[in-house]
Amino acid sequence: MEKILTKKALPQWLIKLNAYQIYAPVKKENHWSYEALDKPESIRLDHLNTIQSPKMIIFPQREVFFEFHNAEGNTLVMKEPASESSATVIFGVRPCDAAGVTHQDKVFDGHFKDLYYWKRRNQTILVGLACNTPPSPHCFCLSVGGSPHSTAGFDILMTELEDSYYVESFSKKGDTLISLAGDIFSTPKENDKKDKEKAHSDSEKKLKRHIKDLETVPPKLKDMFDSPLWEEESLSCIQCGICTYLCPTCHCFDINDEKDSSSPLSGKRVRTWDNCQFPDFTMHSSGHNPRPDRASRLRQRIMHKFNYFVTNYKAYQCTGCGRCIDKCPVGIDIIEVLEKVRDYGK
Repeated sequence: MEKILTKKALPQWLIKLNAYQIYAPVKKENHWSYEALDKPESIRLDHLNTIQSPKMIIFPQREVFFEFHNAEGNTLVMKEPASESSATVIFGVRPCDAAGVTHQDKVFDGHFKDLYYWKRRNQTILVGLACNTPPSPHCFCLSVGGSPHSTAGFDILMTELEDSYYVESFSKKGDTLISLAGDIFSTPKENDKKDKEKAHSDSEKKLKRHIKDLETVPPKLKDMFDSPLWEEESLSCIQCGICTYLCPTCHCFDINDEKDSSSPLSGKRVRTWDNCQFPDFTMHSSGHNPRPDRASRLRQRIMHKFNYFVTNYKAYQCTGCGRCIDKCPVGIDIIEVLEKVRDYGK
């Protein structure tokens, strides 16, 4: 399904979607983040990269699996939290972030299907916005198999034209969203299609960063496990974990029982994000840590994204969003690291 939506009609569409929980980019001080949208007329789609990707909505940073307490007769009673009743629509998703969701899908639908993830994922609808201008000077989506107008993971992709959006639906969920406000959409004309295609073509030319010959990196990494490169590249790392916490594809988590302070036999089982850049991430109960230093942890990050994930899923575990470069407080640049891997030994 392909339609045209005028920019001034966008709030009217959102009003028609009042049965859904809607998230959209909101600017707070000097950064953008996805927030629940209470006033449709306030929506803005002129955003740069949000601090966090939509991953945080589908795979929340903290998630309660169940609560437990000790009842009469010394029996353990467990109760799951109430399910989220309404479906969710996330507006303004960039193609790199939607691609990140498809990578999460691979992981959480692997050998063991994660029912907690999929309960939320199945009722989430992604409405994307093609990148006419790169949201970050460090975007490199083309190098990792994406593009500023990729449709991967989307139910709907919108492309901004002069006074309107070219709206394309790729799923029944997307068709439903459009049909709920069918009267405000129009059929695209031939010049609309040409304008969309030109916007897509021009957007690729605006990307400033690329990684040449990236396909040579995964096989090369297999022989670089003990390379001194990792020590050299990790010298400035302060182990803050920003690179992985902000990544739309990172998915490591921990599960703990949080005891109720009023009763040692009551509490919650909680899943929280974890981070491979933290020293305790691989700490064994024996006290042994197989990744005891910054070099081994940086190596793991690069190996996972450009070797292990490629082996397991035939895709890079990176969508080129550039967040890890933009926000690293010490300037570690994953593009430069990968280029050094590519050229290592030459």
